[in-house]
Amino acid sequence: MQSIRSKLILGVVRHRHLLKGQLKRPVIDKHFSVADFREGIDKASVSMNKRLIDALITPVDIDGMYGEIIALKAQPLPEEKIILYIHGGGFISGSCHTHRAHVYKFVKEIGTKALVFDYRLAPEHPYPAATDDCLSAYKWLVEMNGYHPDNIVIAGESAGATLTLVTLLRIKAARMAQPAGAAAISPVTDLRSLADSFKRNAPKDIAPYNSWHVWQGFYMGETEPMTPFISPIFGELDGLAPIYLCIGTYEIHYDDTVNFHERVLAAGGSSEIKIHEKMVHAFPIMAPMFPEATAALKDICRFLSEKLCLR
Repeated sequence: MQSIRSKLILGVVRHRHLLKGQLKRPVIDKHFSVADFREGIDKASVSMNKRLIDALITPVDIDGMYGEIIALKAQPLPEEKIILYIHGGGFISGSCHTHRAHVYKFVKEIGTKALVFDYRLAPEHPYPAATDDCLSAYKWLVEMNGYHPDNIVIAGESAGATLTLVTLLRIKAARMAQPAGAAAISPVTDLRSLADSFKRNAPKDIAPYNSWHVWQGFYMGETEPMTPFISPIFGELDGLAPIYLCIGTYEIHYDDTVNFHERVLAAGGSSEIKIHEKMVHAFPIMAPMFPEATAALKDICRFLSEKLCLR
């Protein structure tokens, strides 16, 4: 049964337009301002980052790309193990700044450090810029810093979850060893956005109407959406690292995520899917605001911990 707290919080988020005096949920169109959207997220992240008094943030340079290694000040963490976290933001927003507090939750729960990085964003940098940067971050860990693939897990939410799955495909194409595992929270696996859940769940989810067309259009540019490194569901899914998929039944991406899970299994791969009733897009990053988010985050961390042999 859904908790009262999650009903209240998700209800406020779903109807946040009312707080702005708008009777209808906004529809994303060609007049959408990416700059304003980024500014709003940046401002909202300031207060969350101020609470990270126990976090140790170390800036790093990944072949010219800014990154941060997040650890704990008061607790020594395994030197040889790391989470490669790929932030979300609809392919058009997000950064170390906006996701520092979210990644810290994984670090604290799992007990190992994490690398988050500022991959290039659309529309200024459409595909394949972000996928190139994600592969570069993995190579930086393995080739430049000596991390063994068995001691790396990859995780991400929303667009970052898509890039997590694509990065596994890019690693395979580069003939590199796969990481120990990967967790994808609410991934976009088919950027054609044709599944029935886009219609069925649009009123229930928290994603802005039509954002899946406009934002993904910025990201894809002129590239065909069935390209495997854009829509991972069309990739060769054998030989990938063990995958964990987290999805809510109220998400527009529900059908595509379930279909991806089934295709991985059909290809002989390892995929664990957790389906959460009446939950919305990327809800685990809302932990600890309501119990369903906290439980989901803990289970994701359980999977990643097991793959890193920390449990």
